[in-house]
Amino acid sequence: MITEEQVRKVLEDVQDPHLHTTLAELNAIKEIKVKEKLLSLKLAIAQPGTAEQMQLQQEVVAALKEAGAPSVGLRFEKLPDDVIAKYGSEEEEGGKTLLDRKDKTTFISVTSGKGGVGKSTVSVNLAVSLARQGKKVGIIDADIYGFSVPDMMGIEERPKVVGERIHPVERFGVQVISMGFFVEDNSPIIWRGPMLGKMLNNFFNEVEWDELDYLILDLPPGTGDVALDIHSMLPHSKELIVTTPHATAAFVAARAGAMALKTEHEILGVIENMAYFESKVTGEKEYVFGQGGGPKLAEELQSEVLAQVPLGQPDIDEDVFAPSVYAEDHQIGKIYTDIAEKVIQKTEKE
Repeated sequence: MITEEQVRKVLEDVQDPHLHTTLAELNAIKEIKVKEKLLSLKLAIAQPGTAEQMQLQQEVVAALKEAGAPSVGLRFEKLPDDVIAKYGSEEEEGGKTLLDRKDKTTFISVTSGKGGVGKSTVSVNLAVSLARQGKKVGIIDADIYGFSVPDMMGIEERPKVVGERIHPVERFGVQVISMGFFVEDNSPIIWRGPMLGKMLNNFFNEVEWDELDYLILDLPPGTGDVALDIHSMLPHSKELIVTTPHATAAFVAARAGAMALKTEHEILGVIENMAYFESKVTGEKEYVFGQGGGPKLAEELQSEVLAQVPLGQPDIDEDVFAPSVYAEDHQIGKIYTDIAEKVIQKTEKE
């Protein structure tokens, strides 16, 4: 088992990403607890809750595991202001952030009233379908607690960090950023609302996005802190509301739609997911989750149903692994192509 002395030795050359000074010199290692199966650390850094913190977290965990730590738990706090002032510089980061490009990029939030309705599946396949239409597309997996986009798209690599900027991973022509890239061993996220808001802000401001026509935001279900942060950051975002045909799902989805309307976001339409099951043998449709939820929700929100997507799953391609992305010629893939075309028509006529 790794010792406290070994921990300090491993971290002696690791630098604070903003002050470019070693943690040892900054006296930044505040706590080391060595238990049988867990090494627990508390580090003080200049700017906690940033993308650089996540990069530092990866670096520290990887180094400590290589040195023999079976599992590593990290907590961060902010360095005292006098320490930051002593070691800080007056340099300012350049570069235009994604939020500065509101005139060029259409932001589309994909939301739902409750979990389990296939919101992330819709987000991923809409993004891929827009890219197939020749659009420059990005996706932010803003479902901080339930991040799933990297797995759904079959992404195994991590974003690259150049300087102090994170470069998103690209897959199927879509630029992707997700909290899942920065979590070790699928660990649960236990941050509170304000910290999550900072994380989302970093996804906009500290990621080196290429030019984008569309940015898809896969939001958490409901109307909690993250959804509120997105609404305040993006006053001109457009929204797609995802529901199933079940009356309860449609009822709770109406809350998310009402929130969009109150914050003056434009609702592009409703997507009724899992609308029916169609037998490959007989072609008969079975309405497993009932009928009517999507049209009723659209009527309540004074919008329209853009598509009714049936139950199904993508064909397995061993050469191109992406468990939730439908091929362009798949029956459901064609429905997503139609959705993408409607979204383009609605957003580019303005």
